[in-house]
Amino acid sequence: MLKPKRKRQKLSDVIVESVKRSIVTEALHPGDRLPTERELMEHFECSKGTAREALKALEVEGLVSTRTGPSGAYLNEVGTEPASRALRNYLHFQHLDGEQVYQLRKVIEVELAVLVMGQLSEADYAALQANIDFCSTPEDSEEGQREQRLAELEFHTLLAHRCPNPLLRFMAVFLNDLLRDLVVLKKAYLPKRQQFAAANIGYHKQLMLALRASDEPAVRRLMHEHMCDAEHHMTALEGEVARNFLLEFDHHH
Repeated sequence: MLKPKRKRQKLSDVIVESVKRSIVTEALHPGDRLPTERELMEHFECSKGTAREALKALEVEGLVSTRTGPSGAYLNEVGTEPASRALRNYLHFQHLDGEQVYQLRKVIEVELAVLVMGQLSEADYAALQANIDFCSTPEDSEEGQREQRLAELEFHTLLAHRCPNPLLRFMAVFLNDLLRDLVVLKKAYLPKRQQFAAANIGYHKQLMLALRASDEPAVRRLMHEHMCDAEHHMTALEGEVARNFLLEFDHHH
């Protein structure tokens, strides 16, 4: 039986892979200089076109930025926003609901809160307190309700930014951004939601005290209860939003 012919890897792809390997194994940092086109040509015994193609591919991926002149290319720190946005756009087509998001959030937020213990500075606590104060102000306008709803999620993003595990940090911020999208796109801030707001503020205040005290059992219990409570409210809100949408739809047709 004939073996399928293995497609030879393009030399420019080999160079790209080699640069990524250096980032992982040599712990390179943003701002570090990469080999110049000439150095790549000599090292990989390739043409100028191939070296240029590799650098261009790395630039498209956001890993490097090239500067004009002989200085060559430098490593960039890749932000998470483009990847996060693309993933969220993909998930909007999967018709996610709050329950599916909270299935994951109930695990991630609890683990993250425990990891954040001892990582928060006085400035972090001040930012969390300012967030709670903003969410506690009585608000009647539609715009104000929307801002408060998003600020309640921002409380969790502030915690996430102090998480020492980068993967957990990304997942938590990603889920917060996903919920933010759902809140805005489904207008889930429109039904009056005093109970939900009061519950969120209550949990946030208790969580701050437990984090300050580095009380792991309390942090775990509070964050888990908070997530279960938020899921319950979110599901009810989505039901109400869907009913309002159908009523509106019937009214227009």
